[in-house]
Amino acid sequence: MSDAQAYRRRLLAGLAAAAALPLIGKNAFASSPKIKVAGVHSDPVANAWNARLHEALQQAAKAGRIDYVFSESVSNTDYPRVLREYANQGAQLIVGESYGTERDSRAVARDYPKVGFLMGSSSGPAGDNFGVFGTWNHEAAYLTGILAGHMTKTGKLGAVGGYPIPEVNRLINAYRLGASEAKPGLVFQSGFINTWFDPPKAKEAALAQIDSGCDILFGERIGTADGAKMRGKLAIGSLMDYMPRYPGTVYSNASWYFDPILEAALADLAAGKPVGRDYSPYSMMARGGNDITFDRSLVPAAALAQMEARRTAIKSGAFKVPVNDAKPA
Repeated sequence: MSDAQAYRRRLLAGLAAAAALPLIGKNAFASSPKIKVAGVHSDPVANAWNARLHEALQQAAKAGRIDYVFSESVSNTDYPRVLREYANQGAQLIVGESYGTERDSRAVARDYPKVGFLMGSSSGPAGDNFGVFGTWNHEAAYLTGILAGHMTKTGKLGAVGGYPIPEVNRLINAYRLGASEAKPGLVFQSGFINTWFDPPKAKEAALAQIDSGCDILFGERIGTADGAKMRGKLAIGSLMDYMPRYPGTVYSNASWYFDPILEAALADLAAGKPVGRDYSPYSMMARGGNDITFDRSLVPAAALAQMEARRTAIKSGAFKVPVNDAKPA
């Protein structure tokens, strides 16, 4: 089975699962005594970003702390309806993203002031019940850049992103900064596929960068590593660990963990505190929100020494990775 066929099979399975979830006219929570949490995902939960949310919520449910239901592959046009239905069914906290539905999602939150909303967003919180968070794994991305700077043979590095929004831009810019500190004078390329989940499109973007001389690619989107694997180049994963799936190709990941954000929001909810705040700082490395993972067998000792020194400084607060949300040139 080809990679494209495998992706398509997983996507169709996700769509079928979403269609079977309780929505219209059904009570998703049925008098559960636990905190009732609904996840509303614009993409399949197989997508890396959504997977991180989904895994953290599943773990909380498995631990008996929450009652969790979810919908995936929800279109932007249908998103407000799904939010309202979960709110009507008794959700106490709704977790999702409002990047493509900021105005509508915030309008729904205003209509349900007793329901907490915890949404990935490039904008700030609103009222007492609309909390936001950003995917701040730029510290880990910076560290992967240090390794890439040491390891590139062509002096050309690439990156494939979804949309050039601030959270994505800061990852790629941090990666570039780390690489440049390790080896000044590098040449960089960045491409955006203008979707969150299209692995074949990300693969094609990766191949184009490899054809232009890039030998290490930062894969902000799933599919980048497929291009690197096809051409025998190296890749960096983002958000989750891709090394088991791409051994010998993905040598490092800028991993992100949603758990600290979720824990903070659940604690606020349990204490009766407003959740209408910015939870993004819980993404920082010092709070366990992001970190680098790597295959030691593929990384030179000199690269590890420089990276680990910076890693220690970041965790202690002695060094702060600059934040640059501008679209990479």
